[in-house]
Amino acid sequence: MNPNRLRYVVRKETRQFLRDPRSIRMAVAAPFVQLTFFALAATTDLKDARLAVCDRDGGVAARQLVTTLSHQQYFHVYRVGSSPRRLLDELDSGRAQLTLDIPPGFGRDLARGRTPPVQVLVDGSDSNTAQTAMAYLIGAIRRHSDTLAVEAAKRHAGRSVPGLNVQPRVWYNPDLRSRNFMVPGIVALILLVITTNFTALSVVRERESGTLEQLVVTPLQPLELLLGKMIPVAVIGLLDAVIIVVASVLIFNVPLRGSVLLLFALSGGYLLCTLGQGLLISTISRTQQQAQMTNFFLTMPAILISGFIFPIANMPWWAQQLSYLTPVRYFVVIARGIYLKGNGLEVLWPQGLALLVLGACLFSAGVLLFKKRVD
Repeated sequence: MNPNRLRYVVRKETRQFLRDPRSIRMAVAAPFVQLTFFALAATTDLKDARLAVCDRDGGVAARQLVTTLSHQQYFHVYRVGSSPRRLLDELDSGRAQLTLDIPPGFGRDLARGRTPPVQVLVDGSDSNTAQTAMAYLIGAIRRHSDTLAVEAAKRHAGRSVPGLNVQPRVWYNPDLRSRNFMVPGIVALILLVITTNFTALSVVRERESGTLEQLVVTPLQPLELLLGKMIPVAVIGLLDAVIIVVASVLIFNVPLRGSVLLLFALSGGYLLCTLGQGLLISTISRTQQQAQMTNFFLTMPAILISGFIFPIANMPWWAQQLSYLTPVRYFVVIARGIYLKGNGLEVLWPQGLALLVLGACLFSAGVLLFKKRVD
């Protein structure tokens, strides 16, 4: 190794970096922004878990239990009427993470010194949150039961004291396997990384090599040129999705309870978003290095606030609002809903519609910016 040549290369690379204001801003701003997301959004603490309550007793004792749970900072408690079927609807739609069914005769059994059962259902599609939420809820109910027992013992010395028999059940992921929770989300991440990166680099590579100008002066329209570059990337993304889905079921034994066709149909809207994002990156980047750095800068925060690992409800308000602009958020819900819950289009249509709207906006903005650059 020649030290002089090495020194010259280092000097050249340093000068080239310092002459590029975009790279400097990216190098300074990206670590700060990502640190902020990690510190504030990356939390597994339980906060405001949605708890649906079906009170079929309607007595004072049942209302006291609901009031006790409402005062816990960990739960957002709301009632759904007196039909247990409503609890299943709340879990299926994702509006509730836990449900509590208080049976008829709850107060009467307590008054007679019996142990009335209450049923807890937990959405196990998010295994991390499910375990924590179930433990917090059962603990809160048992503390309430102990309080009742102490009060009854004071009023009736020597009489048997009542308790509560909690019967928890985990739906959608009974074994609380984290693999079942993680693998469906990986589909969203791989499609995001591959299709966005390929789209951004394919256009920038043409610009770097000088062939983009040659293509522009041909009879090809800008939209035709962009579609011609993006369609092969979309096919690659779908093939990757097929490989992931097959491997997840056959190798990792992740249940796929919903429609495979619906999964791939909604993947089309997601690909429209990722390809549009890649196109936008290509229009604001002059080099492949800039495109890669911009892609990394946008991808990491999107993953953090998408709900792929950390519950969105635990994030700060601004991060929750920002997540609505992230296509990964919607596709993670779609993938987990189809995999674990067997959800159909009647449940997932809001996420599908959001992907189409975001995809149309991203793709249109990319095409307009590309036309402006070409002109």
